[in-house]
Amino acid sequence: MEFVKLIKKTELLSPPDFKPEIQEIEYRRDPLTGSTCVINIKRAERAKQAQRIADVSSEVIKETKKGCIFCPEQIREETSKFTSNIHPEGRIERGECIVFPNLFPFAEHHAVATFNNAHFLDLNQFNSQMIVDNMLACQEWMFAVHNSNSEALYPIYMWNHMPPSGASIVHPHVQALVREAPTAAQERLLSKSKEYFESRGQNYWEELIETEKEISERFISENDSLAVIASYAPRGFREIQFIFQEASSFTDLNTKQISDFSAAIKKVLQGYKKMGVGSFNLITFSGPIGKKLDYYSLNAKIISRPFPQGVYTNDTGTFERLQDEWVIEFLPEDVAEKMRESLST
Repeated sequence: MEFVKLIKKTELLSPPDFKPEIQEIEYRRDPLTGSTCVINIKRAERAKQAQRIADVSSEVIKETKKGCIFCPEQIREETSKFTSNIHPEGRIERGECIVFPNLFPFAEHHAVATFNNAHFLDLNQFNSQMIVDNMLACQEWMFAVHNSNSEALYPIYMWNHMPPSGASIVHPHVQALVREAPTAAQERLLSKSKEYFESRGQNYWEELIETEKEISERFISENDSLAVIASYAPRGFREIQFIFQEASSFTDLNTKQISDFSAAIKKVLQGYKKMGVGSFNLITFSGPIGKKLDYYSLNAKIISRPFPQGVYTNDTGTFERLQDEWVIEFLPEDVAEKMRESLST
């Protein structure tokens, strides 16, 4: 396994006194997929006219709560229901979590799942149990979909928190999908993992965990269920990777594994909060339902997004959207160092 990087230096005359300044630009390549990123930590210091506010405005929370269809006053009247072949009651409930069909789907099987009745939760306000309830309810829906349509094989658990992440509603919720074909990213990971296994006789993900433990720079924590690592060649700011030990599909996860995953997410969110993060994306990369793959391990990624405010500087520009190369402001090794404290408690 190779962690390829190329470090280049650029010189400029920096204002106001125009003295020579040298900056390092680091190119990294993902050891499995070959996707590339560019890291320059000085970019975090650049001027941003949209200054970060101290906290999410209480006025924003108050205004978006009015008529929120995910709040308890509206959710049973304003959200859609599943057909009886998916669930006889039309919605799946566990704890305060409610799962219902996405009214505007982008997959043939697409659901939304709330966490609880609270219209807004800051990153340090999520607890493990609400995440467990949410994941188990989504799992129940995924199994129901697969039982109804055996060709629906590829589950996705996706969490966009706050508008900068792409969430159209402030009320905390996730999206769950089951597709008949994998996404391009899922397919790439599955095929590359299979190639790696066939050429080297070893599961790439298991080797990645062991290698990162030996290197120790990006390794954060591990238990019987999963390992938590800062991605070597990230595709987003402060990217953290969760790699499961004994599962290749999201639907393989048992209650213990989901509990450990939820606890890890909670601690990462607490770490993000300490770093000043207010918005994030999380997504799973799963193998097919009901097929244990010896060459693949279920994994997930979480990235921070810009702080929620009226005007903000986006973290994704032309290079990321149209060149598929990711410009990053934070070294993964620094992210891991800061995150270890949160996950060790």
